[in-house]
Amino acid sequence: MSSFNPVVEKLSPPPVPAVAAWGRAYRGTHGPLIDLSQAVPGYPAHPEMLRLLGETGSSTGFTGYGAIEGELSLRQAYAAHLSQVYAAELRAGNIHITSGCNQAFVCAAMTVAGAGDTVLMTEPFYFNHETTLAMMGVRTAFVPCQAQRGFLPDLAAIDAAITPQVRALALVSPNNPTGAIYPPDLLRAIFDLCRDKGIWLILDETYRDFMPEAGRAPHELFSMAGWEETLISLYSFSKSFCIPGHRLGAITAGAATVEQIAKIMDNLQICAPRAAQAAVAQALPLLADWRETNRQEIGRRAEALKTVMRSVNDWKLDAIGAYFAFVRHPFAGHSSVEVAEKLAKEAGIVCIPGVYFGEKQQDYLRFAFANADAPTIALLQERLKNFSLS
Repeated sequence: MSSFNPVVEKLSPPPVPAVAAWGRAYRGTHGPLIDLSQAVPGYPAHPEMLRLLGETGSSTGFTGYGAIEGELSLRQAYAAHLSQVYAAELRAGNIHITSGCNQAFVCAAMTVAGAGDTVLMTEPFYFNHETTLAMMGVRTAFVPCQAQRGFLPDLAAIDAAITPQVRALALVSPNNPTGAIYPPDLLRAIFDLCRDKGIWLILDETYRDFMPEAGRAPHELFSMAGWEETLISLYSFSKSFCIPGHRLGAITAGAATVEQIAKIMDNLQICAPRAAQAAVAQALPLLADWRETNRQEIGRRAEALKTVMRSVNDWKLDAIGAYFAFVRHPFAGHSSVEVAEKLAKEAGIVCIPGVYFGEKQQDYLRFAFANADAPTIALLQERLKNFSLS
């Protein structure tokens, strides 16, 4: 038999299908399955979004190839939206549309780093970022984030980790898996450090629309002079519009960076799905109120989980944010895989083991609480109280 690419072969299988299989083994003993694994919206897309998708999807105008950088209508609409969110002047030339945010990260990483280079990440880390870099032959180095600091990175630790081989620092805020939200002042300090060190800051802002407070800019980096030479921001339309199956993400960067990304995208997919782009271009201004309602709903779900965790003393909620909670389980010395597997099969709670986000995260589980409504989250209380590994 011919051999496989060794950098791909040595990767672990995708974690989400693995934990989904554990959930399928649950027999319903304690009630309905509670799926807190993959980060998917726990409510349907707006009817107007579906109508627009149907309209654009049935149009022959979007059956051919489109612009590699994305539909101009969406790039303009998203640039206008960003300009409002960040109180900064952004244009269509700063936007590149991709097939989801994972592809946006692939494009960003390939643009600034090659085989043998190093990209710095925080730990816990988002596993798809780490495996993407591994497949590219890009080395990874990690800055540990501690629970006592709210899983926020220490600036001095980042500084110490930036070696001559480091080409970029990749961050996720609001964070996946911990939910931690990086304060604007911290992001400004990190940006300044990256600029001074001559490395890129790749900032994944997939969960930006679910911040606890409305109307506050997540950061002021787009107002910094020369931001285009340091910052690459990533985003996903999937969560906000409840359309993950349509695979639509965006990169915000300097025009020169967008030009480089287009070279990569032309080989990856030529262009992102055109009908979805055209639909979202129209939905972006139309569904603003609906998206705000959803932001508030996610906040209620976060509060529901906090209430549950206060009542189960052996479990500890070490971090919670826009979409995720990082929960310390009470079974010291047992692997997070063992705990998560039994939790799914016997208690009907499906979540992601902490070890998938770093070897030092064995004491943790990731709960994607946005998947479940508040009454469903309340069901966790009894199940966690009665759960045992014995």
